[in-house]
Amino acid sequence: MSRTADAVRAQLEKIVALGYPDVADMTVDSFVALAQPLLAALDEVEIADDVLLVPTRELISPQSLIARTSIGRNAGFSTMPPRDIASFLPEGFMPPEGPFYIVIHPHTGSRYVNREPDVARKLIDSDGFQPLTLEEGLAIATQRPEWLSSRNGFNLLGSRSSDGRVPSIWMSQGSPRLGSMWPTSKHTWIGNAYCLARRGVSLLAQ
Repeated sequence: MSRTADAVRAQLEKIVALGYPDVADMTVDSFVALAQPLLAALDEVEIADDVLLVPTRELISPQSLIARTSIGRNAGFSTMPPRDIASFLPEGFMPPEGPFYIVIHPHTGSRYVNREPDVARKLIDSDGFQPLTLEEGLAIATQRPEWLSSRNGFNLLGSRSSDGRVPSIWMSQGSPRLGSMWPTSKHTWIGNAYCLARRGVSLLAQ
């Protein structure tokens, strides 16, 4: 066993407790079984303690997840319709295969605060990082909601809708809120989230 695998197991237990199997229309045992290949691969390596477990949208639709986040007793919310949320798709790359994968060293992107999304995307790429997707941002809001208050809200530049908007998550009235930003929008309280790397089962096996 590795510390990386232990961290991912703890995150898996949390999303099970939050009702993710019900959202996926699965039993708890069936849901947990889907994560076993990833956990088995992680048991054989030591990557980092700072990892994030991400379920793919093929397993769970992202529009159903913001309501399962919370800061204290304040549940997350969005004023966007489900179809709008579902329209944010990965741009320029494909995340690892599912149904689960991990993000290594995720960050809310405080170094890119008050930057327009298109400008921040170029900076993230040139600095050797990878922009987070909608699903990965929801995983941060689920597993580490305190970052929204102790750090900053964040754009998710790895996803984009056909009209050019990017999804964003920030704290509103004490709750996590999922919204969107236009490519020319910038705010002093919104960063642009990134990670060091992503790994799925096939990449871990190499």
